[in-house]
Amino acid sequence: MPELPEVETVRAGLAKYVIGKKILSAATFHPRALKPASIAPVSALIGSKILDVNRRGKFLWLQLDRPICLVVHLGMSGQLLVQPAVSRAHKHLRAEFSLSAGRFAKCGNQIRFVDQRTFGWVSIEEYVGDVPSSVSHIALDPFESGFDIQAVVTKIKGRRTAIKPTLLNQEIISGIGNIYADEALWRSKIHPEIICEDLSKAEIKRVINCAMQVMQEAISAGGTSFDEQYKNVNGESGYFERSLAVYGQEGEPCPRCGSAIARIAFANRSSHLCQRCQR
Repeated sequence: MPELPEVETVRAGLAKYVIGKKILSAATFHPRALKPASIAPVSALIGSKILDVNRRGKFLWLQLDRPICLVVHLGMSGQLLVQPAVSRAHKHLRAEFSLSAGRFAKCGNQIRFVDQRTFGWVSIEEYVGDVPSSVSHIALDPFESGFDIQAVVTKIKGRRTAIKPTLLNQEIISGIGNIYADEALWRSKIHPEIICEDLSKAEIKRVINCAMQVMQEAISAGGTSFDEQYKNVNGESGYFERSLAVYGQEGEPCPRCGSAIARIAFANRSSHLCQRCQR
């Protein structure tokens, strides 16, 4: 699933091409493309101007010159591509938005939502405060200006759950998924099964700082692409996979101590770790 670095890469790519353009047409091509809770069909966007492209955690949305916005969640395999209308449509095209001409028009005048596994969605929503309604319950991510690391550390410290699923809880800290949780825990030398209240505040803060560090490195590398399912808006893959220390590296030597990386089943998921470094 695309995590914060992948979604941020898509957000930045969209912002480059679509800000200032008007939506001339909008359509969906799959019954699950539009979120059931959407307050209107995508045709309600026609004529609106795109003012900005925003993100919180794994959610992104187009800010418009109207009191509604277009929210997108990429799910497991979603892609947002900026392509010319004359280019061949992808076989898993789920929604399409045609834009007015302008700067970078040669690069593409359509936003295309492609989703092979159909777990992603688009939605027309009103705002709750300064975020769309579906994002209002999501915690701030570590790169937002209002993120209070000490408050998050205190909140995590009081929990009786293991640290790995706590990092994945989007109502505590948003944007972190399996990939970057495993990488952050390896960097901070913390075992994924340790109960939060058994960790010191300094250890919890170290995990969060390591998560921020690894995600910033991933953003610089364009995100992590394991297959053809994650792409940037121009169709390019990210290359942070080359820098992963533990995720997807089962049996490979730990970059720190040389022990074999293990994969363990935990909380209906799997975790990758070094059982020597992360006791």
